[in-house]
This record gives sequence, structure tokens and C-alpha cells, in this order.
Amino acid sequence: MADTKWGPFQLDGRRTLIMGVLNVTPDSFSDGGEFLDPDKAVEHACRMVADGADIIDIGGQSTRPGSDPVTQEEELRRVRPVLDKLAGRISAPISVDTFEPKVAEACLELGAVAINDVTGFRNPTMIEVAACHKAPVVLMHMRGTPKTMQHDISYRDVVEDLKAFFASRVAEVREKGVQEIMIDPGIGFGKTAQHNLEILKRLSEFKDLGLPVLVGPSRKSFIGKITGDPPDGRVEGTLAAVSVAILNGASAVRVHDVKACKRAVRIVDAVRKS
Repeated sequence: MADTKWGPFQLDGRRTLIMGVLNVTPDSFSDGGEFLDPDKAVEHACRMVADGADIIDIGGQSTRPGSDPVTQEEELRRVRPVLDKLAGRISAPISVDTFEPKVAEACLELGAVAINDVTGFRNPTMIEVAACHKAPVVLMHMRGTPKTMQHDISYRDVVEDLKAFFASRVAEVREKGVQEIMIDPGIGFGKTAQHNLEILKRLSEFKDLGLPVLVGPSRKSFIGKITGDPPDGRVEGTLAAVSVAILNGASAVRVHDVKACKRAVRIVDAVRKS
């Protein structure tokens, strides 16, 4: 891939970015409740940066399968004190994982620099917020909502269907003034385990879109279906999925276990550059 700018980063395919997950929620599928306390959340963010995270992705709303949305007020109540306490504490930029425009705008004003929207910026107001703040974005694919996304899953061809989705969404987002875009095929968001494996295997086909690709396989259920492990026992499976994704063209990976992932990424990047 030719050099592509995304926020403060120049992506040239030679170094993979690591996005560290910071969930300040009581009900996320893997680490729900661990970092509800703002001080613990800040400590964890600092640890992830020390372990090699390039970006910290903070979210105040669970998007696990079957989850119900919380109000924007509740989402901000969870996220705001963490952003306040992180100010000046970490060198890595912060992205906000939200699909609510008011939450995104407030977080950008508090120091976040990017928006990671699992709904693919379906809400036109979210596009306006990103354009107004000149924020880089992650545009993800998801069927339906977190509540319904695993119901009646069907694709004609999962990769071709996702490519058509991205082509349409990227055109609209660009038309409204957002230029620095990363796409995320949404592993586990409205896909079966087989769909997730096929996306990883065929990830290089997304290069046709000319955009950097973020992949988030961390601790996902498709790994557990293969290995039989619970979420906190899926580190090795995550590293395998991350390695496959990078070799097939991912520019960035979103993970919980930053230290282990950083070591794996260094090896894969060295192989790519050799």
C-alpha cells in the first residue's frame, strides 16, 4: 500500500499500529467492569502505552452481541473522568469508540483525536462532527445493531459484500469532508465464525479500496469456538489471528493484550520487511 496518512501516523505497510482497548463499561464481553474506576482505567492506559500501544481506544458503551445501548449521558459519565485524568499522562493519541455524535464531540473537545464508530458512520451527524474537528475515523462494518447483529446472518460473498459496503460509505464520508479513513471489517460483528475466518484469509482483497485496514480479533468468540477457551484464555489464539491479519495486509490491530501482541507484531513486521 502507498503511504497513507491517518491522524498522526504515516502508514506504509512496514510497521503495524497497535490500538489498545480501554473499555470503561460494566458489561463488555471480555473485560467488563475491570476499568470502571477512572484511576484503574488511567493506570491501564498508561500500562498499555508502556507496553507498546500506539493508540488508546476508549469506549463507554458495550457492543458485545445482544447488548442494549446506554444513554449518551451515561456513556459520557463513564468516559469523561478518564479523559480528564489522562490529559498529559500518555503520549499516545486517543480514539473514542462510540456511535453517538454528542459523545464523540465531547470527547474530541476533551483531547481525543479520532473516532472509531462500529456503525460505520450511519448517523449523518457523526460525519459532521468528524469533519468539523478534522478527525481521522475508523469506519467499521456491522449488520444491524449490537442487539440484533447475530440474528439471521447471511451474505452472498462476505468479502465482496463488505467491499461494496465500504465503497459506498467511504464515498459519502469523503463527500462530507472526512479524508483520513481506516476501514474495519468488523470481526465478530454480524458474522459467523466461518465468516470471520474467511475475512482473515482474504483480507488482502480489501487493498482494492486503497485504504488502511484495522482488524480487531482480540479474544473474540470465533477463537473460543476453535480452541475451547474462555475470553481471558484466548491470548495465543488472538496472536495467531493478528499475525494472519498483518501478513494479509492489516495496517493496524485492536487488542486487549498489548504486551504480548507487540512482541508478535515485531516478528511479523520483520518478516514483511525482510
